[in-house]
Amino acid sequence: MSLESIGWPNFSLGWQGIVVLVIFGVSLLIATYCTYAERVIAAFLQDRVGPDRAGPWGLAQPLADAVKLFTKEEFFPAGANKALFVFGPCLAMVTALMSSAVIPFGNSLKFGDTVVHLRGIDSNIGMLYVFGIVSLGVYGIMIGGWASNNKFSLLGAIRAASQNISYELAMGLALIAVLMMSGSLSLSTITLQQSSATGWHWGDIFAWNVFKQPLGFIIFLVCAFAETNRTPFDLPECETELVGGYHTEYSSMKMGLYLFSEYVNVFVATAIMSVLYFGGFNYPFQYEFLDFLQTKAGLSVDWAHNLFVLMGVVAMFAKIFTGIFFFMWVRWTLPRFRYDQLMRLGWTILIPLAIFNILLTGVLITTGIIPDLTIAVR
Repeated sequence: MSLESIGWPNFSLGWQGIVVLVIFGVSLLIATYCTYAERVIAAFLQDRVGPDRAGPWGLAQPLADAVKLFTKEEFFPAGANKALFVFGPCLAMVTALMSSAVIPFGNSLKFGDTVVHLRGIDSNIGMLYVFGIVSLGVYGIMIGGWASNNKFSLLGAIRAASQNISYELAMGLALIAVLMMSGSLSLSTITLQQSSATGWHWGDIFAWNVFKQPLGFIIFLVCAFAETNRTPFDLPECETELVGGYHTEYSSMKMGLYLFSEYVNVFVATAIMSVLYFGGFNYPFQYEFLDFLQTKAGLSVDWAHNLFVLMGVVAMFAKIFTGIFFFMWVRWTLPRFRYDQLMRLGWTILIPLAIFNILLTGVLITTGIIPDLTIAVR
């Protein structure tokens, strides 16, 4: 019996609209509780007590923070452009959420004749879409910094723009090597190509791109820290030099939108890295698990497939949470770079290394050391 026969909408756009809303909701929820996780991890690394007052184990702390931000006084600095002052943080938040729409969090669920894809948009130019939206995100910071009518805010915004442009180049060049192997800009296709149905149980892990592109992954990882303005590259909001950088004049929920957009960007960056380099929703023993469900557990084909897919979703989020922990670990471990060190690293080290990686990948593909990738999925 299909879901349409019991009244559920029989149009893919309706299902995908629900999936998009769920993805946006999950992104916001994870961003909200990243603020809690950041405090807990910081407290652990600094050997002190973290949040423990709001709710059991401090779990209600993000909700208390949200109430505080919503109820604080709205403030507009003298001489500020009020429209752009509000538009800046809104643009930063919207672009951060839009980036998550093309990420495949899982394969497709089947309910009779109905197929539900666990991604918002199945685009064959998904990676270009992500880069385009990420490029727009810096305008939210630029607009907010300029509209504040504050020299520290403007300097922070200019830093953010130059930093993002510099590291987008190295990030894009690192990505080209992956695209040379996959031959596709679709994130779903890149994920499926990292699945191996070999007889060795751990074969799936060694099909991940991180083992074929270790240098490209390191470059992409460093650039991801710079693109999300995280320590040691948080110079746009460097408090020792710029008070608070581009959000110096912000308060209440406008300030909250900037802070939440940073955590959404961290979530999206770790999800993209999981897809590009760590197999996305693929996991070890996945085909053995599917065979077990179909043969020994005696489940129907659809239910066995759906459990197989849901386990992939769990694996995908496990990789994402590991990446988010790494971002927080680095923040509370490494000191902040100077701005000249940041620029020197980007232009004189990362970009030449990324170009070398492209040339090396071309040689390895031409000589057959890196085989052509083919889709191997059941």
